[in-house]
This record gives sequence, structure tokens and C-alpha cells, in this order.
Amino acid sequence: MSSVLPSPEPAGGPAAVAPSFSPLYQQIKALITRSLQGGEWKPGEPIPSETELAQRFKVSQGTVRKAIDELATENLLVRRQGKGTFVATHAEEKVQFRFLRLIPDEGEAGNMPRRFLDCRRLRAPADVAKALEIKSGEPVVQVRRLLYFRDRPVVLDDIWLVGAQFKGLTAERLSELRAPLYRLFESEFGVRMIRAEEKIRAVAASGASAQLLEVPEGAPLLSVERLSYTYGNRPVEWRRGLYDTTTHFYRNELN
Repeated sequence: MSSVLPSPEPAGGPAAVAPSFSPLYQQIKALITRSLQGGEWKPGEPIPSETELAQRFKVSQGTVRKAIDELATENLLVRRQGKGTFVATHAEEKVQFRFLRLIPDEGEAGNMPRRFLDCRRLRAPADVAKALEIKSGEPVVQVRRLLYFRDRPVVLDDIWLVGAQFKGLTAERLSELRAPLYRLFESEFGVRMIRAEEKIRAVAASGASAQLLEVPEGAPLLSVERLSYTYGNRPVEWRRGLYDTTTHFYRNELN
């Protein structure tokens, strides 16, 4: 990889428009992210030391450290005391539950048993295509599942995935799955969820959802619509979840 070079001075005198300025550590962050996206360092693997990266990019170690600090804050990298810095993976418990914000009133958040109801490939409806930024009619995978807490259904998820990136995902494969769903996406399809945006509103349970969640029709539910992105700010998953919060609450940390 080439070293980081300063941007050329704008030509054309005072009337010329200067290019937007990007701090050096942000440029290093972009280069490290590009290596992560390209698979140079796999999930769970260590990245080179700050000294090695500083030599590689011909910048100071402090600049590299600042770039890594931001990537760690964004959960792309994980620092381990005395061991180094590693590529974050959905195999780690801390990362597994980063996208699951439903917390029981009593006890701690953890892995919730699940039951897959459906998995099929179909042409993307217009609303799904718009969310995933693909053309209407392109292939998508639809997954429907229930999450349980103490043998009672708590979450009904409808998940839509970009079909081109999830070839081979079938109901049979999901029925064999023991790991978290995002870990499967990462290990078998090379798709890592980096960030997500959510829209939350209160809704009343319809007849079908009430039956699946075992609540009375019209019971209050929390509707959580999530759009998840991988590297390059590309949306790859759109899910619409209905949450029964009778024994749970939705927790978010604001920094």
C-alpha cells in the first residue's frame, strides 16, 4: 500500500476552490478500513502493531494510535491488554449483543433461543429494494424468526437480505445453526455488520403477529425497524421486528 501523501496545493489563484481537508489520522483510518474490507486481516485476527503500521504508512505512531482509537470506538477493532489489537468479530460476546437492545426486567441480556419460521428467495418488493438500495425485483432473501425468553416468544423478526451476497442461505442451513446469525453472515458469507440505524414506534398487535407472539390482538408492541450496513456504508440487511415488552425494556446508551 502506498504511503499517505499531502494533497496538492490548489491551482488557479485566489478564486480557486480549495479541496476539503482531511486530518492525517482520518486518512490512516481510511487506509486501515480499506484493508479490513479487503480481507487483509480476518475477523478475530491481530492487526500489525502501531509501530509497524507507522512505518508502513510513513506517519507517526501517535497518528496511527488515534486512527485505531476511532476504529475501536466504532467496534471495528478490539484492543486487548498485553496482546495487541484485533479485528472485531461477531464471535465475541460483547459484539454479538451490540445490536440486540432488548433487556429483561430481571436478569441480564444474553443469547435468546430462536425458532426460524421461514427462509425463502424472492424478488425484492419496492419498499425492500428502496431500503437496501437495489433495484425493485432483484433477488433478496427473506427470513422470519421468533426469539424466546423463558419459553415465551418475545420478538418476531422479518429480515430481508441482499440476495447477491447471501447465496446458499437456506432454511436447512438455518435449522442447523447454533451460532448467532451475524456470526454466520460473517464466517460463511463474508458479510460483517458494521453499524445500524433504527426507527422505533409503538404499534398494536395484529391478528397474525398476536398469534405468533402469544399476546391478545391489539396488545401494545414495540416496532423496531433496523437497517444494517457493512463496509463502504452499503446496506445489506433490513429487518422489521415486533417486540413484546411486557417483561423487557429497550435499552440504548447515549455517548
